[in-house]
Amino acid sequence: PVSNSEGDLLFLLDSSGSVSYYEFSRVKEFMWDLVQPFTFGPKDVQTSIIHISTTPTMEFPFDRYLSSGTLQQAIRDTQQLMGDTNTGKALSYAKEKFFSDEAGARPDVPKVLVWVTDGFSTDDISEPMQLLKDMGVTVFIVSTGRGNYLELSAAASQPPEKHLHFVDVDDLPIITKELRDAILDVIQANRLHAVDITSSSFRLMWPKLLSQETGYYTLEYAPTDDLARKRTKQVSGAHTSIMLSNLAPETTYEVALIPESNVHYFPPQTTRVTTLAEEISPAQVLISESGPHSFHVSWAPTLDSVIGYQILYGPLPGNSAKLLEVDGKHNSTVVENLTPNTTYLVTVTATYKSGKERSLSAKACTQE
Repeated sequence: PVSNSEGDLLFLLDSSGSVSYYEFSRVKEFMWDLVQPFTFGPKDVQTSIIHISTTPTMEFPFDRYLSSGTLQQAIRDTQQLMGDTNTGKALSYAKEKFFSDEAGARPDVPKVLVWVTDGFSTDDISEPMQLLKDMGVTVFIVSTGRGNYLELSAAASQPPEKHLHFVDVDDLPIITKELRDAILDVIQANRLHAVDITSSSFRLMWPKLLSQETGYYTLEYAPTDDLARKRTKQVSGAHTSIMLSNLAPETTYEVALIPESNVHYFPPQTTRVTTLAEEISPAQVLISESGPHSFHVSWAPTLDSVIGYQILYGPLPGNSAKLLEVDGKHNSTVVENLTPNTTYLVTVTATYKSGKERSLSAKACTQE
């Protein structure tokens, strides 16, 4: 779940007659998958949908559905309107609603527009789109048709490689995580938030509020269910991030960043971060630098909660295997004394401090 992310997210949905019923249903599934991890509410994410048709229509305002269950049902119940593809009109209407109390929009929160299109519009989009971007809206475009690359890359926020996706309607799940992460970057840019979350660590990031000369930050963090175990760190005013490690797996932490400025008052920023379960490592096993008698094995990530790795390898087919042991601080090793032109099965097993184990395998081929 993604919480402590405040923003208004508007879907501009091509509901015109140029979109088939099948395509429309696939896009609705994509929209739900995209927002499913978010927390919804007046202090979190709010979502609205505007249909592109002959006349633009709002499916529901931003503040109508404030839970995952009700929003999922609302997206599922959304019906295609058919009609013309008047995207320019819909963009002008979106600009109106993005900043209107009546539509449940909030002042001073990040605004994100996700326009899902089959690539065509019957009216001009350049002027209304530019007005939206001039007002601070970040525009992502997902084109499920051919479309005009130059026109769409000019319409999307810059750079287009981050904000514009061309993808077949059946392949929409491929871009879901990348697009969600990019939306989160926009929503969280001005807030304390966590990245690189593992079972025992995460990195906190925040906007630049202070400098070395104007003050320092006090950072406080504790497990939600045991706030008495609060830990405190002082961080230089020159920093905008810090890595917290030696944390418990599958634990939610309350985090507060207090800017101690000698120039201005800045309110504390808070967030809530849940560490992952231990069994995520090794997340993948990679084979590289293969020669006739050796290859390089690496895995990721390396976690504080892992005390060591066992690498079991043997030729296929066959039932003979050898074992290499690697310290938990390392995430690679070289396997040597191998037979040329042979396929090997390599299994990496992580052993955790808790005694649990987790394995992943890969095949590797030595050269002739």
